[in-house]
Amino acid sequence: MTKQNVVVSDCTSPIGKVRLAASNSGLFSPIPETLASLDGRLIAISKKKPIKRLETGGARVNAWVDSMRDSSPTRTKSTPSLPEREGKSSWILRHPSALENFEQIISASKGKQIVMFLDYDGTLSPIVEDPDQAFMSMEMREAVRDVARYFPTAIVSGRCRDKVYNFVRLEELFYAGSHGMDIKGPSKHPKSDKGNQELIFEAASEFLTMIDEVYKALINEISSIPGAKVENNKFCLAVHFRCVDEKRWAALAKQVRVVISVYPKLKLTQGRKVLEIRPTVKWDKGKALEFLLESLGYANSNDVLPIYIGDDQTDEDAFKVLRHNGKGFGILVSRVAKETNASYSLQEPSEVKEFLRLLVEHERGCKL
Repeated sequence: MTKQNVVVSDCTSPIGKVRLAASNSGLFSPIPETLASLDGRLIAISKKKPIKRLETGGARVNAWVDSMRDSSPTRTKSTPSLPEREGKSSWILRHPSALENFEQIISASKGKQIVMFLDYDGTLSPIVEDPDQAFMSMEMREAVRDVARYFPTAIVSGRCRDKVYNFVRLEELFYAGSHGMDIKGPSKHPKSDKGNQELIFEAASEFLTMIDEVYKALINEISSIPGAKVENNKFCLAVHFRCVDEKRWAALAKQVRVVISVYPKLKLTQGRKVLEIRPTVKWDKGKALEFLLESLGYANSNDVLPIYIGDDQTDEDAFKVLRHNGKGFGILVSRVAKETNASYSLQEPSEVKEFLRLLVEHERGCKL
């Protein structure tokens, strides 16, 4: 069949642009209602709070450094940790292993379409010192490919969408980069035989020039700090301090704050060993999850079971959405107990791979 894409909708909202292209009637349906309500339902005010402004006072600096230390996956918190307050066993009871409770998850999926959402770093690949070397294993890629054969599957990452795609290289997936601000769907999903479709969504196009300016300024500003690295993720920036001596963290944080202080439309948040600069648009991974579900035709549907697996603070926005609507499960990837809105837990990427394989094996068994 000749591919003849016709633009169904090309609309611009105060925070982004959506383009939906299709031939025939496909997996995606036109969503003018979604676009008309972006500032209302889908683009609700984010509850995620940016890191407090850094001031020169010693207490402020120490608090900032403590926060940076807490983000390290190999360090325990300087303040009383969650296990110390309630005990690891209590935390496990509230966030049990997704592997040990796999049958419970499968039971909840009966009569429903599973839709998979996967973070990348720390979830599909290990956390490594050099972000450019965060390659997933061939076994993990095969597991993700197999999952996508049975379930709509999206990679939702803080990375630039193109970078994530270069790591994963599976055309049948949905890719949501820059914390969901840059989304693109596959031209043809294996679960659909209704034609070819393409979904493109950009939540912060007007910030591209500003982000580029700040990127250049940051490279110049932090060049004196060994190990610091700035990553341009198109709609946001990441300042990695995985390889920075802890004694230099305060200086790094101050320099980053100085650079963005003249950009009131940008905010500073924090992830695992990374400071992130993002536009102050009301969009995050939770909004991206909602947008993709609606694009797939599952808005307000009781016939879908979204499963979101992630390891970072930014994934909590998606976990909150699933916990709030009660129609899916968040799975936190973490070796340590910490505050989370996830329902289940896995300890490391190898367990994520095993969980994905179990899903595939179960679905194959149902098809026999």
